[in-house]
Amino acid sequence: MAEIVIRDMELKDVNQVMEVEKASFTTPWTTDVFYQEIVDNAHAHYYVLEVNEKIVGYVGMWIVIDDAQITNIAIMPDYRGCKLGEKLFGFVMQMLTNIGVKRLSLEVRVSNIVAQKLYRKFGLVPGGIRKNYYTDSGEDAMVMWVNLR
Repeated sequence: MAEIVIRDMELKDVNQVMEVEKASFTTPWTTDVFYQEIVDNAHAHYYVLEVNEKIVGYVGMWIVIDDAQITNIAIMPDYRGCKLGEKLFGFVMQMLTNIGVKRLSLEVRVSNIVAQKLYRKFGLVPGGIRKNYYTDSGEDAMVMWVNLR
């Protein structure tokens, strides 16, 4: 039986998070970006998802007053399809609701139908398109959002 834990990301986690990042994105963030987010950005909140004490996913967001914006969410490819992304996103939704955040938004590739379906499960709806948002391909991003209260 796998033990699944979601907890605050710590500086010691950055190397493992980078493995998830590189496996998930064509233009991954750098270790410096993660360090800056954790150390210097008072609005940033990052969490890791561990399976049997191994980090296999993470999520980051900025919370400013009563608005939250997902910066990144990723699960290692070998662990996709196991509902871990759903578990991690559900954790975020519950945490944001508990602290009184009013709105949540994110950008997702227009081609990423799997992620869009996940976000729709949690009530997010399309709110617009950001043209040529992704620098690696020029692909558009769909903005999705939800009112939490």
